[in-house]
Amino acid sequence: MLRVAVVGSGPSGVYTAQALVQQQDVPGVTVDVLDRLPCPYGLVRYGVAPDHEKIKSLQSTLRTALEHPAIAFLGNVPVGDGPGGLTPRRLLELYHAVVYCVGAATDRRLGIPGEDLPGSFSATEFVSWYSAHPDAAPGGFVLGARSAVVIGVGNVAVDVARVLARGADELRPTDVPDAALAALADSRVRDVHMVGRRGPSQAKFTTKELRELGALPGAEALVRSDEAALDPAWADPSGLPSAGRRNVDVLRGWGEAPRLGRARRIHLRFFLRPVALLGDGAVRAVRFERTVPDGRGGVAGTGRFEEIEAQLVLRSVGYRGVPIAGLPFDGERGTVPHAQGRVLRDGAPSRGEYVAGWIKRGPTGVIGTNRSCAKETVGSLLADAEALRARRPAEDARSALRATVRELVEWPGWLGIEAAESALGRRLGRGPVKIPDWDGLLAAARSRG
Repeated sequence: MLRVAVVGSGPSGVYTAQALVQQQDVPGVTVDVLDRLPCPYGLVRYGVAPDHEKIKSLQSTLRTALEHPAIAFLGNVPVGDGPGGLTPRRLLELYHAVVYCVGAATDRRLGIPGEDLPGSFSATEFVSWYSAHPDAAPGGFVLGARSAVVIGVGNVAVDVARVLARGADELRPTDVPDAALAALADSRVRDVHMVGRRGPSQAKFTTKELRELGALPGAEALVRSDEAALDPAWADPSGLPSAGRRNVDVLRGWGEAPRLGRARRIHLRFFLRPVALLGDGAVRAVRFERTVPDGRGGVAGTGRFEEIEAQLVLRSVGYRGVPIAGLPFDGERGTVPHAQGRVLRDGAPSRGEYVAGWIKRGPTGVIGTNRSCAKETVGSLLADAEALRARRPAEDARSALRATVRELVEWPGWLGIEAAESALGRRLGRGPVKIPDWDGLLAAARSRG
């Protein structure tokens, strides 16, 4: 028997567990998938926009894997040095091997004056709020704001801009928590500015996401051609890779000034670098420096500045891994040092410790990228299986967790949460609606656990 713990139940963690139990070379592998939250699925539950039903349907695939008889989901399990946390040393006492699949849990900062003014948030905070993450702040994101600035031009930036510009009635069929839906219904935001420091051909959003902005029934998407034309590829995108070429083609079809009289406007702005958030007690505007291409794929400042009004600023400039106490960490890369998934301590592989997903490679790739990443790590673990089996765990892991973890949530408890969210939706005249707080989630888990 080879007993493995996988820390994290998002795609990378579930794909790792699935690869471990489906392989044929090393029989008798069992996997416990541990998560700090009482709910599985990671960013598929708490990071995918509520109106992206196709991507959210990946939960059914992850569910099938977690229902495998050799895999157990164990939620509400803290890992690290926090209150009641299981340290990496303790996990190695309970398992032959531990694979950390904890993602990249925090945002990169802009590092500019005013970044922490009231009204300025990371995009992740906003996503967590409308996704009902139990750690999220109660709200206050949109009430009263007339103009919002989203800093960044990746898919997360597109998601938050789209949610701000959507009507609440369009989000009602989704699982958005009721308080967030009510706040969005009361929103006074009329202008959403999504701003990038480089040009349209270098933006990181996908064409599918971009097209969705231009198809919102209650909003109009706008691009300033004089600004976009600073990009050498704007006039002739034929030399771009296919994704960039499609993006430019979509943007060139959008207007420069409002034409349709719709309630909200989404302004895509380029070649503007944020230098300060302005305000006295709360954010009122963002100051940008105009940039131009430097001929080497980057941009250079021009010394010319522009201010965009904003009572709400959402910063979406990338994710960053967070260290786990007891594990080595590369602070510059935001990852755990590794060799083909084997954790490196002082440059040498640490027996029984592995990584997969963003904490291994950084926040790159799409959800499917986690399959190949997990496969590499699992290959390394299985190659080490004989040596790993030579060390006998000190005690039965699940018994130890039941004895030490306050309110351990096992699979029946998760089914209780699902049932409670379906019942909540029925009471509200909607489909399943997420429970947004720790107390509610744990109470629901208790009903079946």
